[in-house]
Amino acid sequence: MNRSFQPSPNVTHVTPSMTSGMAARARALRATGRTVVDLSQGQPEFDTPAFIREAAQRAIDEGATRYTATDGILPLREAMAQQANRRHQGLDEVGADEVVVTSGAKQALFNACFVLFGPGDEVLVPTPNWTSYYEIVELARAVPVPVLGDPAQQWKVDPDALRAASTPRTRGILLNSPCNPTGAVYSPGEIAAIAALARERGWWLLSDEVYRRIAYEAPASSVLDCTSDRERVVVIDAVSKSFAMTGWRLGWAVGPREVVKAMAAMQSHTTSNAAAVSQHAALAALQGGAAADGAVAEMVEALRQRRDAALQELLRHGPVEHVRPDGAFYLYVRVGSTGGVDPGAFAYDLLEREGVAVVPGAAFRTPEWIRISYGGAEADVRQGVRTIADTLHAARTAG
Repeated sequence: MNRSFQPSPNVTHVTPSMTSGMAARARALRATGRTVVDLSQGQPEFDTPAFIREAAQRAIDEGATRYTATDGILPLREAMAQQANRRHQGLDEVGADEVVVTSGAKQALFNACFVLFGPGDEVLVPTPNWTSYYEIVELARAVPVPVLGDPAQQWKVDPDALRAASTPRTRGILLNSPCNPTGAVYSPGEIAAIAALARERGWWLLSDEVYRRIAYEAPASSVLDCTSDRERVVVIDAVSKSFAMTGWRLGWAVGPREVVKAMAAMQSHTTSNAAAVSQHAALAALQGGAAADGAVAEMVEALRQRRDAALQELLRHGPVEHVRPDGAFYLYVRVGSTGGVDPGAFAYDLLEREGVAVVPGAAFRTPEWIRISYGGAEADVRQGVRTIADTLHAARTAG
């Protein structure tokens, strides 16, 4: 151990991701020969569609192996702007110079927070929400303010809750719909009301829409569908979830020109451009037309079937408190209300004793809950959720 190392104040508050930690422990147990069902990973297990892989191969053969412009190749930024314009309700069209391509949505979120917020600024984070939001805001030296949603409303927040949590130091809101970890989808009216509040207060609204194309009973809306004013709106998107391209690390941000310019300038000193071949693959995905729509629809239908299978297994012994997901591919389940269950230890015991990996709700600031991903193979989803249901039933009976 290097006893001379003292972390700088930049990172003293940063803790490892519980999501990554559970996945790493699952891999370690598998390496010892254990059978492990991993329901912790935030990715669909599908292959990237063939037409995208083929486009990437052609791009490599044609020399797409060098630096690109820091903010991304122009055809890709134009395609991203066109996608935004198909949704935007305002008269001002999104231009390619209002788009920056990043190495995944996570980098887009980090860069946006870093250029928009600073010491003393407060950012409202509807909670439960993706674990990295809180850390990213803190890395920008701002203060994340968890705003607890209503479990009876799929943990969603409303303008009243946001107003109550705000102070004179509030500078922004981080919205995620469909939501990780709950699968909740904000309606157009709910998004419009939050956007109106942000506009009224002069706050930035960062809308993370990486799961937008994964919705079941009804389409999920973009903030661009719900407001004509995008002066203080930044939309974060990616090909990772909807096109099963998590490993390609390709995301982007759409925002006001001066914000995007600042994000690109920052990126020029950190990572430079996103991988060239990934940019060409993303271009094929966004320009894929019927092939792209068909691939997404096929995956969403498979995920819907897995959601229904997971719910069937979860409820096999009777009612269990949970959020019925309308989008994304997560099932959020309360374990702390079950007699005989220690919610803090449940996820860890489940992995070590039963060989099923989930993410503890503490990662999302709601420790009595767990997140189950049904993005894996249906047989694994059924087996894993059945084990969870049996474990909860046994604890309830014993309790």
